[in-house]
This record gives sequence, C-alpha cells and structure tokens, in this order.
Amino acid sequence: MSGRWETGTRAAVLLVFSLSFSSFVLTASASEDGLPGKQTYEQQCVSCHGSAGKGDGPAGLAALPMPRDFSVGLFKFDADSDGRTGTDRDLFLVIRDGGAAAGGSPLMASWAQLGDERIRELVVYVRSLAQSRPD
Repeated sequence: MSGRWETGTRAAVLLVFSLSFSSFVLTASASEDGLPGKQTYEQQCVSCHGSAGKGDGPAGLAALPMPRDFSVGLFKFDADSDGRTGTDRDLFLVIRDGGAAAGGSPLMASWAQLGDERIRELVVYVRSLAQSRPD
C-alpha cells in the first residue's frame, strides 16, 4: 500500500510543481514581452504590418492591396459568417486560414502552423495596436 501512496504523492508533487512552473513561465514571458502575442507579432507580422501595425512594414509597402492598418481598429471581414465583421473570432480565422479564405488578399498567408493559442494571443496583441479614438 505504501508503494502506491508514494507513487501517488510523487505524481501529485510533480503535477503541482509543473503547474507552478508553467504559471511562472507564462507570467514571466507576458511581462517581459508586454502583451502575449507581441513576440509572435514581431517575428511573423512586422514585415508586412509594421511594428506599430500601420500596414507599413517593408514587405507591405510593395503589396497591393496594402496590409491592414491595425492602428485604426477596423476590420472588414466576417470570416465566421455570423453577420458581424471584425470580431475576435473573425480575426482568429483570418490569421489561421489566411486572407483569401475570408475573401481578402491571398498575400495574407495562413498562419495555422502557429497553433490556436498563439493565434489567440496574436488577436489580443493586434487589438492592442488600435490607437485610442475619441467617440
């Protein structure tokens, strides 16, 4: 009986340690990089959308149509066909499936290889690039 208890206790201790370490890593990376998604944005999106999200990255300047200007905070696609444009789900789908899948530019590549969690983080970061506008 004590062998099972020891195994169960070790597993519980490892689980608690793993969860604690994961929380630390997530918190550390979020605080070091600003918002979650910033690092991925800088690695994958800046070349077209620019560091401030204005659609003025070096590769984006040559693209027609120009890449979306995230600083405006307006998004035109209803990728999930729910009758509302520019929702978080719409942004998620455009990033995951590419622009052409939503009726946009085929130059906006699919980023499905990033995985759902990183894409959700990108949505949060892209939203953060919108400049405050007076109502």
